[in-house]
Formats: sequence, C-alpha cells, structure tokens
Amino acid sequence: MAIYLDDPKKFKGLVGQAHQLAMNALRPISRKYDKAEHAYPQELDMLAAMIDGVSESGASQGAGAAGVKRDTAAEDDGTVKNGTNLASVMSIAEMCWGDVGLLLSMPRQGLGNSAIASVADAEQQERFAGAWAAMAITEPGTGSDSANITTTAVLDGDEYVINGEKIFVTSGERADAVVVWATLDRSLGRAAIKSFVVPKGTPGMTVERLEHKLGIKASDTATIIFDNCRVPAANLLGSPEIDTKQGFAGAMATFDNTRPLVAAMAVGCARAALDLTRELLEQAGVEVDYDRPALTQSAAAAKFLQMEADWEAAHLLMLQAAWLADNRKPNSLEASMAKAKAGRVGSDITLSCVELAGTLGYAEGELLEKWARDSKILDIFEGTQQVQQLIIARRVLGLSSSELK
Repeated sequence: MAIYLDDPKKFKGLVGQAHQLAMNALRPISRKYDKAEHAYPQELDMLAAMIDGVSESGASQGAGAAGVKRDTAAEDDGTVKNGTNLASVMSIAEMCWGDVGLLLSMPRQGLGNSAIASVADAEQQERFAGAWAAMAITEPGTGSDSANITTTAVLDGDEYVINGEKIFVTSGERADAVVVWATLDRSLGRAAIKSFVVPKGTPGMTVERLEHKLGIKASDTATIIFDNCRVPAANLLGSPEIDTKQGFAGAMATFDNTRPLVAAMAVGCARAALDLTRELLEQAGVEVDYDRPALTQSAAAAKFLQMEADWEAAHLLMLQAAWLADNRKPNSLEASMAKAKAGRVGSDITLSCVELAGTLGYAEGELLEKWARDSKILDIFEGTQQVQQLIIARRVLGLSSSELK
C-alpha cells in the first residue's frame, strides 16, 4: 500500500480553519491565561461550540481528540484512507501553533475523549457523547510505568468500587468525567488493568489540589483521590474479562491513538517557534538560504536549517502514525516513534529559538519563552522520552517487557 507524503486535499479546508482559530482566537489570549494560572478561559466555550457545530455538520472529518478512533470492523478494500486520525493530528498541530495550554483546556477535546473513542463499545460511545473526559493514569508511585498501577477497582454487585490516588490529571477539575485506569486484580499484573469512566460529582471522587506548573498554565492539572468511589459496571471501557495472554495490550491500545496527538501538539508548538524566529532573524539581517549548504552560511542560519530538518522528520512520523491507524494497520511502534521524536525536537527547537532570538527570546514581549516552557510537558506525558525509546527498542528487537527493561 503506497504512502503519500502530501497533505490530503480534503483536509485543507479543515487545516485552514484550525489555523485561523489558532491565530485569531488562541494567540490573542495566550499570555493572559499563562499569567492567570488555573483561571478557566471563558473564551473557549464559544470556540468549542463552533467546533461542535462543524463536527456535527460532518465537515471536520472527526478532527480533535474526540474524533480519534480505529475502525476495526470495516473491511480493508486495498484503498488508501485518510480519515479521522489524520484529520485530528493535522488540526491539533495547527491549534497548538496558537497555544498548547488552551488546546488542552478545550471542552470535549481531552485525552480521555480519545480513550473513549478508541476502546468504548457502541453503547458507551453514544452514552458518553458530548462529555468532556480527562484521563487519569499516573500515580505517586508509578510514574511512567503504567503497568504498576495500584488504584483498584473491585466488583460489588453491578458496580465497581474504586480506591486510589491519581496525579497530574489534565483537566481533572474542569472535565465532565475522568477516565481512570485501575486494576481488577493486582496479583494478575498488567493484564488486569482496565479503564473506567467516572462522571464528575461521583461520591468518593475528590479533587485534592491543582498543580502549579512550568508551562501549559492555562490547563488545570489535578490530583484526584478515589475513596470507595462507586461507578456502574457498564462504565468499564471495553471487555471486563481478564485475558492474561493479551496482557496489557487492551489498555495500551489507547496510547496508539493518543501518542500521535501529543506528537501533533509538539509539532505545532515547534512550528510556531520556527515561524517567529525566522521573522526575527530576517529583521536582524540574517538570511536563511535554502539553495546553499548550511556550512557556507552563518551559524544562526545553519542552526535554523538543522531545526527545520528535525521538525520535518517529526512531522512526517506524526502523519505516518495517524495514517496507519486510519488504514487499520498496527501502529504501536510508529506512535512511539512519533511521540519520542516530536517530544524531543519540540523541546530542543523551542529552547534553541529562545537562544537564537537572544534577549527577545528570553523576555515576555514575545511568546518564544512561553513556547519553550509549554513544550517540555509534551516530551513527558503520555510516556516519557525514555519510556518511548524502551518501547521502540522492544518492538525493533522483538523482545518482551520482561526481556528488555
């Protein structure tokens, strides 16, 4: 099956709309909510309503986190499909050209929405439609090792009783619901880990605190305590059966769809930094010549060319991971590659742009220093750089998690 590297023509309208929203709606309030940490950006309500309207019209092709899904039921007829996953990463990259923190604060575009879209059955998809869902995975003692989750879910009649603590939950206070990862039986290891939708206001679920952070300050990041929190058994996403042969694959399938989204965030933020830095270099009389070797140009121009090459690699890996999902191909390796590459070069590019711009890059007169702060989280959440490299090594070498730690 051929892979085409040009952006699909049918998404050009969507990408153009996303760019206009980023430029005219997100950029103007970017600094305001960076300074007003934990204040909810009221302007996003109208913007979210506009996006919902476009989605309902069918013009968006399912763009955004809520549109990400893998259609395993459809037959592979051998044709190339550019679908919701590709539309999502392309539109999210454009929105993050505007502001990552504000994109993460967008109603109904939480990573929990992507989890629901990825693994929920048809009845659950309909029941949770329109809800804004956060995702709670990380715990104080687990960090990036999701397989060691200690939060428990015990079946009691037709309800599960959840107990545990989750930290760094994006939109944990604002969202309508939280997708919580918990284990049904710790003795069975990673195979027993399932995800549950816990609606806001459920007794036993308490937002303990909001974190003060380096970047993405517009987004609330919560610590949530679950103390005998009861949810209907029907809120378990996917199958309640524990399949020790499948292991952790069911729960981890969510990451195959969310990691390209995080890669898209890094790609968008890095592109913003490159675009502004090019303008600042031109104003300073530094020419970036694409027709001459980098070694014959100034150090600043050579550095800029190297950053653009790194950005292009991350961009293409992001598109590949999403494209494979659209075409019902395994993409776990490619999703981790996209996340690892984009997360690293996103942070490298934004910091390097601060350096190239000198005092303009470090001061608050421009958004470069903010983008450098915002981009760091994109190399951390949804699996750190080190975890992604470990996953990639296992896939490439054909080794299990017990064989390569």
